[in-house]
Amino acid sequence: MPHPVIAYLGSAAAFFALDFIWLSLAVPRLYKPLLGTMLRDSPNLPVAAAFYLVYVVGLVVFAVLPANASGSWLTALGLGALLGLVAYGTYDFTNLSTMRDWPLLVSIVDLVWGITVSAVAAVAGYTALRAFAN
Repeated sequence: MPHPVIAYLGSAAAFFALDFIWLSLAVPRLYKPLLGTMLRDSPNLPVAAAFYLVYVVGLVVFAVLPANASGSWLTALGLGALLGLVAYGTYDFTNLSTMRDWPLLVSIVDLVWGITVSAVAAVAGYTALRAFAN
């Protein structure tokens, strides 16, 4: 199996599982109470799937493969965290600057989550690549 596919599958498995758990806990406790009617009753699954599929490509290209080249899981952790900061920061800072009554707490928590899940998923992709490639 090609290295990018192994990296993708490892990162995707971790990202999907962790984000599913996160959203299951955070939507009713954080997002729904603070965002109220701004949230849909249920997510638009094709759009959500597109985000996940594309975002994991970014994790592989910008974090996992460079980490594999350097031979360091810390590179995966750091670059994954940086990608999370950039991607989730774009979303959260844009909402803070353009949305009326957008809660600062939502942006702070969401940004921390994006950094965390991206870093962990990048390490998972790196670990899968080191374990199953060769």
